[in-house]
Amino acid sequence: MNVTYYGHSVVGIEANGNSIWIDPFISGNEQCHLRADEINADVILLTHGHNDHVGDTVDIAKRCNSLVVAPFELANYIGSKGIETHPMHIGGAYEFDFGTVKFTQAFHGSSFTEEDGSVVYTGMPAGILFSAEGKTIYHAGDTALFSDMKMIGERNRIELAFLPIGDNFTMGPEDASVAASWLRAKSVVPIHYNTFPVIEQDPEAFVDRLEGKKGIVLKSGESIEL
Repeated sequence: MNVTYYGHSVVGIEANGNSIWIDPFISGNEQCHLRADEINADVILLTHGHNDHVGDTVDIAKRCNSLVVAPFELANYIGSKGIETHPMHIGGAYEFDFGTVKFTQAFHGSSFTEEDGSVVYTGMPAGILFSAEGKTIYHAGDTALFSDMKMIGERNRIELAFLPIGDNFTMGPEDASVAASWLRAKSVVPIHYNTFPVIEQDPEAFVDRLEGKKGIVLKSGESIEL
């Protein structure tokens, strides 16, 4: 399994012959060197409905005929745009041909702001446990620290965890370091920082505070082979 970080919370995964993207916020993401029309996605996984996570999902999915997997209300919203979706919800898992997806809780919000300024409620936010080729990845989405991360770590052998560190809207570095210890992931990659001034952080300082030297700072476009 190959996993690539593209800035903000965007993660691309190559597994079982499929191209899988998590929260493809490409247009407007100055950390990402790609254009949305360069992305070929078989599957798109969404953590919640905020514009900086849904991103270019609709355009990519229409062009690539992608399957979008998301929490129920968000899947219904995306489906209303003519996209094939698979709705799920927190605590539920489903085994697809490309891998197994399970949604976890996340403490945040979830809504999509249309171009005319209207706001669409998109249900509960979530994190994602994705398993394929014998490996499990945890993408926490946008979330505060919560104690059930201990249970997530106890019940899953997490190879790689993506944790937000930006503060203000999500966990900051201090809380994210606690999350990393509870999750017991072999490797931790910080996400959701430095995209906007209000979430500026030093990712190197974050990984330095982690026990066991398991933190990895990935620049946009850098990959990990699992």
